[in-house]
This record gives sequence, structure tokens and C-alpha cells, in this order.
Amino acid sequence: MQFKNVFLGRRSIRRYQDKEVPLSVIAEVLDLAGYAPSSGNLQNWKFIIVTDKEKKQELADACLQQSWMSEAPVHIVICNDHEDVKTHYGKLGRMYSIQNCANVAMGIMLAAYDQGLGSCWVGSFDNEAVQRILSIPEEMDPEIILTIGYSEETKTPSLREDPRDITYFNKWGEKTSFFPSHLEQLKKKIKRK
Repeated sequence: MQFKNVFLGRRSIRRYQDKEVPLSVIAEVLDLAGYAPSSGNLQNWKFIIVTDKEKKQELADACLQQSWMSEAPVHIVICNDHEDVKTHYGKLGRMYSIQNCANVAMGIMLAAYDQGLGSCWVGSFDNEAVQRILSIPEEMDPEIILTIGYSEETKTPSLREDPRDITYFNKWGEKTSFFPSHLEQLKKKIKRK
């Protein structure tokens, strides 16, 4: 699949087929996503793959009662092993470590979509409950939970801001009329037909 199609096709999926995802597919997704950039190439992420039904239900409850999550065949909990990043970067290390986890999460979602899987990023949860449910050490922070599975729904790309409305050049507020947007390109294609 072309990268543009993967990037535009990925949607937040909250309804999944009752179909097991082979562990080999999850392993390939994680292997590819592991090439995400990280500060100092420290790769401070750790993954917990959750397929146990009871644990998935407990996680859904810990995620502010988001019951739809329990339908997903797989949850991937991305944990932040932030100590090395903090040691390396000092005060900014905590922020960098979170950014690194966000990078790998996006990589997982794109790689999953390329494998024919749907996913959804869940960031709202009770950290202590997630740590308790999955026996995560106290010094390790759960940052993101991704639901993964074969999608039961089809979603079209949602509207996005016109890049010209949110982009400035050289300083805040400085705009240019020479910055093309996807909307103008789409209009040109329609006029040609």
C-alpha cells in the first residue's frame, strides 16, 4: 500500500470483528513501528500485548468505562521507561520520553492499517489502575493504550484544517498566498474532468 493511502486511510476504529489477530501479525507491526524516531535513539517504549478477555474488560473500565474497548481482540499498552531519557536530557527528558511514545504509537497504528487492521488511540485512563491490572512497575508509566483488530466499520477521512489557515512563515501570523492546500488541488482535479 502506498504511504499516502495508509496515512489517509487510518481511522479511529471502535467496532471490531470477533476475529483473532495472529500474534505473528502483531509482532510484525511492533517490529516495523520500532523504527519510529526517538530522542537520542533511546527507544524508551515497552509494550504489553493484552488478549485476555478479563484483563481487556478491566482496562476498558480503567479507561473511564469505555466498554467498546473490550470488543477489540488486542490491546497494546505502551509504557514509558523514562529514566534513561531523563538522565540523558535532564529536565526536558520527561517531555521527550512522552513524545517518543507518541511517535511509536502512530507507527503502530499505521503499520496495523497496512496489515489490514483497525486501531484506536486511548489516552484517557486511570494510570494507577492500569499499572495494577498489568503489574506494571511503579517507575514505568503507561502512556497510551491502542486497541487493535479487524474493523467492523468503514470510515471515510474526516475533514482537516486548510494548511493555509494554520501555517505561518518565519514568524507567528505571517502567511503567504503561495502555499497550496489539498482543497485547491482537489478543486483543480475536479475542473479538469
